[in-house]
Amino acid sequence: MVHHSVLTDEYVVDVKAAVKLARQEALRAGVPLFYRDASGINMMEQPDGRKFEIRYIPGAPADRNYEILRELSLVAA
Repeated sequence: MVHHSVLTDEYVVDVKAAVKLARQEALRAGVPLFYRDASGINMMEQPDGRKFEIRYIPGAPADRNYEILRELSLVAA
């Protein structure tokens, strides 16, 4: 039996492009982004380019479920 993977190189390139576009559109719309970076740190990125390390607060209301630990400089980010 031949095994086929949907994760072709073309598919991966298309997904990365879609994620990049969605990220740019969200920031342009004024929406902050929350994500875990490559080293596993929880991050928040503001539309003005500032980035913060955050900690999630379990059980807190959605609009207050994180705490800013520190702002990252452009060099560190």
